[in-house]
Amino acid sequence: MKNLFNYLMVVLLASTFVFTSCKEDGESGTPEVNPAETLMDHLVDIDMDLNHVIKNSAGQKFVHGGYSSGDVSGYYVIDIREASAFAAGHIQDAHNVAGSEILTEAAKADKPVLVVCYSGQTACYYTSLLRLYGYHDAQAMKWGMSGWSATTASSWNDNIADLAKDHSNWAYDGAPDRMVYDIPAFPSTATLGADILKERVEYVVSQGFKTASAQDVVDNPSNYFVNNYFSGDDYSAFGHIANSQRLLPLLIEPLESGDATMTNLDPSKKVVTYCYTGQTSAVITAYLRVIGYDAYSLTFGMNKLYNSNTAWTTNQWGGDSNSLDLPLVQ
Repeated sequence: MKNLFNYLMVVLLASTFVFTSCKEDGESGTPEVNPAETLMDHLVDIDMDLNHVIKNSAGQKFVHGGYSSGDVSGYYVIDIREASAFAAGHIQDAHNVAGSEILTEAAKADKPVLVVCYSGQTACYYTSLLRLYGYHDAQAMKWGMSGWSATTASSWNDNIADLAKDHSNWAYDGAPDRMVYDIPAFPSTATLGADILKERVEYVVSQGFKTASAQDVVDNPSNYFVNNYFSGDDYSAFGHIANSQRLLPLLIEPLESGDATMTNLDPSKKVVTYCYTGQTSAVITAYLRVIGYDAYSLTFGMNKLYNSNTAWTTNQWGGDSNSLDLPLVQ
């Protein structure tokens, strides 16, 4: 009888293990919610889809270009360049910190935050994260310190190029058909959308600006999911990296039928966005990283790929855009 009892206990335990191991991720037998899904729902609920990071609800763009007078006294200027570059020349009353410290520094601001870097690209990346963190009126200085003064313009002067001209991976055909993918997934210690957002922004800030070189992307486009953030007319007129998508506007929840959604991005690949200057693509890249994509910004954008292209109307460094001659302090 004792042996029979032991045998029945073994069978019972084995059966329990089989049934419990067949449960899905949640303890109750229901699948756990993907934090990325909770976060995306939250961003839509608080009206912070990507379009309202690019331009806030008051209509203010992420980038500030109207500083030709040199008066930025209405802003709390955070300069995230290296300390040596800052010491060589900076804007009066600017605060110099590393990008990784920007959330801490922004908490001290008593005015709208204006982020400054060398070219405007890194500043735009952190501005996107600041807006997601609650600083909805934060802006980046367009063109960075390269646009402020000719003495600090080397970042742009030294990086315009024509890498794509006559390149076999430069095309003029239409955009490929859109595919629909699952959204990405990431772990989180939080369960509420607001807490997940805070955790994700802090994590992405700690990881630094994620970029892809124009040369590598144009040479090896199949290694990436490439999104060209141009208008339809410019996609054709400028040409584009072969097989690059044109997802614009890019939204979690489309406002109109036919708008591109985040589900048109392939989460299994490195998602590279490129624009004209690398500044808008930096904003988009930060946003995509927060919601879970392995995203990168193509540095210097079309100005690096094909600066001499005749299709330019705006945002061409050395064309309609050049350094100003505004004061620096040491």
